[in-house]
Amino acid sequence: MNFEFASRIERVEPSATLAISNKASELEANGVDVVDLSVGEPDFPTPQNVVEAGKDAMDAGHTGYTPSNGIPELREAIAARLREGGIDAIDEEIIVTPGGKQALYEAFQVLIDDGDEVVLLDPAWVSYEAMSRLAGGSLTRVDLEPYSFQLEPGLDDLEAAVSEETELLVINSPSNPTGAVYTDAALEGVRDLAVEYDITVVSDEIYDKITYGVEQTSLASLSGMGDRTITINGFSKAYSMTGWRLGYVHAPSALIDQAAKLHSHSVSCAVNFVQRAGVEAIENTDDAVVEMRDAFRERRDMLAELFESHDVDVPIGDGVCHWTSMNCRCPQPFANIIMMQVSRSFILRKKPQ
Repeated sequence: MNFEFASRIERVEPSATLAISNKASELEANGVDVVDLSVGEPDFPTPQNVVEAGKDAMDAGHTGYTPSNGIPELREAIAARLREGGIDAIDEEIIVTPGGKQALYEAFQVLIDDGDEVVLLDPAWVSYEAMSRLAGGSLTRVDLEPYSFQLEPGLDDLEAAVSEETELLVINSPSNPTGAVYTDAALEGVRDLAVEYDITVVSDEIYDKITYGVEQTSLASLSGMGDRTITINGFSKAYSMTGWRLGYVHAPSALIDQAAKLHSHSVSCAVNFVQRAGVEAIENTDDAVVEMRDAFRERRDMLAELFESHDVDVPIGDGVCHWTSMNCRCPQPFANIIMMQVSRSFILRKKPQ
């Protein structure tokens, strides 16, 4: 049978990140020794107390459906965490999702119609573009490479890109893939533009716990941004729970009401026992988060030293766990030498068992 596929799905390609990861897994299954630099996945196990909380939840029979927007205990824990970051959040403004990607997807689907302008800061995580295209959005990009990937010196470029026609602006701080943590002045500049042009802003804060010597500020905590910010976060990075698939979206109640329609008709709810493990992650894993963050910082510093030893200048991010993603453009021979040394050093300086 010859299928006629919907035009929206023809607009996108499969995730390049996952395509590389799948290929690496295939090679490993065939006995090939692979250094997989594709997905942003901590190489630490999920903290044991979180694993035990998940097991206990299953043993207690928490294996059925939950309320579509999430169990009350987890939504309350998330709201409390957001309030600690300065966001005026209540549990009714939160949807718990199976992964942060689902939270982002619902935000794009609720807000973007055919032809609506979406503004991205480059380099950007690959799925933002795909989600925009699936919703019919028209992309405008602002290149931050000339500014060492920082937003504050690039605010004039952002101002030139946005207008009253801009429907959505996506901010990702700490940034994947650059590791840049945007300054408060940069975020205040975003706030001023969002208010002036009446723009809704997605603030993807999935790496908020993985920063090195700087503090990440939540965009929705700024004056004037609470009613126009969609905050996206999850458990994959900070708590090394990538395979558990648990995330959330916080937004004004009017947007949450609309997103809940899509959520209930698509994924129904996040997994019951995973949500209960999420409560444990939020409430009792601070020490494990610090241990992972410190190990990531050591690796980042090690890699920076190796580049410097070959006279290669790279901007060093202040966040994110991609210890090899510092966006270096250097001749391939240099890259090969450095990566061989990184591999040897990494073996010698792995995390404690």
